Amino acid sequence: MLCGSQLVKNGRHRSGTQRWRCKSCGASAVRRRPDVTRREQLRRFVVWLTGKQTQAEIDGTRTGRSFRRDTAWCWDIQPYREPAETIHHAVLVDGVWIGSWCLLIAISDKGDLLAWQWCGRETTAAWTALLEQVPAPGVIVSDGGSGLPSALRACWPETKHQRCIFHLQMNTTRHLTRNPRTAAGKALRELVMNLSNIDDEDAAIAWQLQLEQWWQTFGHLTRERTMFRNGQWGFTHDRLRKAWLLIRKVTRDGVLFTWITYGNPRTTSPLEGGYNSPIRELLRRHRGMSEVHRRRAIEWLLTLRQIPLEQALTLTLTLTPAPAPEPNQHDQEDQAEDIGGPSLYDTGLDATEGLWARTGWAGRG
Repeated sequence: MLCGSQLVKNGRHRSGTQRWRCKSCGASAVRRRPDVTRREQLRRFVVWLTGKQTQAEIDGTRTGRSFRRDTAWCWDIQPYREPAETIHHAVLVDGVWIGSWCLLIAISDKGDLLAWQWCGRETTAAWTALLEQVPAPGVIVSDGGSGLPSALRACWPETKHQRCIFHLQMNTTRHLTRNPRTAAGKALRELVMNLSNIDDEDAAIAWQLQLEQWWQTFGHLTRERTMFRNGQWGFTHDRLRKAWLLIRKVTRDGVLFTWITYGNPRTTSPLEGGYNSPIRELLRRHRGMSEVHRRRAIEWLLTLRQIPLEQALTLTLTLTPAPAPEPNQHDQEDQAEDIGGPSLYDTGLDATEGLWARTGWAGRG
């Protein structure tokens, strides 16, 4: 303390913290632990950000103003994630749009989060940045995002590729609609939807034969051209042609039935239901946040899918320590109340000024 003497316990502060007092000079204070305070503030911040409680419920107030004031610095803390080191049989990748940013996510075939990458759009450079964070697996399952094949050839040349059947069916439906008008469109969509019923190599061969038969019957429609009213030539059945070119490409690339040989998942549904859906739910609960805050909230959500909360707090505060929050008016008032001894700088009376009320012989006039 001020005189350097040993302190003894002296009750508790109104907040419940142990109060200490010097027996020599009479000064008292409360021991402060900025590191413990930061950890608790960050823990409450993450619990609110990834949970369903409101700020007022966590803070125990009506408005949550104290919570926002104490945790304002937490928005600048980026959670730490452990790098993926285990080699998995299959890795599932997908991208989800968050405002003007695209989030690329990679998980294992068992549902474990491996890595994520923010990017402006799905480019070769963005996919390369994601794949470099994960050891090369045996098979990768994707929705056919642009730039991914080039990144695969550069990062994982030996990895086999499986095109997500569900996304292929959705893309085909987008071109042909759910109720195609032409017989060719109906037959092609039915073929694609039947991919879900294939369960062995013989069924896959039979499906490819049916696709070839469709081409022999309706293939000429994909080449027909028509002059439109503006005087420009175009394909008469443009939507049918786009759907056919999409299906022909995945069959020629050999990425449609990889799962039959290697036993990997044939869709990215575990990623969609296990990660993309919780991300959208999180954004709905915190609708109105800025884009920067939305990104930080998603990073914490993904981090807690990878490691427990207490471990995430320890790693984050150890590797990226946060500066102590600046003292505010309430802290200064509490500090003034904690000091029970003589004030060094104040407007109060001091014994050296000779103004204390004296008793005994000194008080006789």
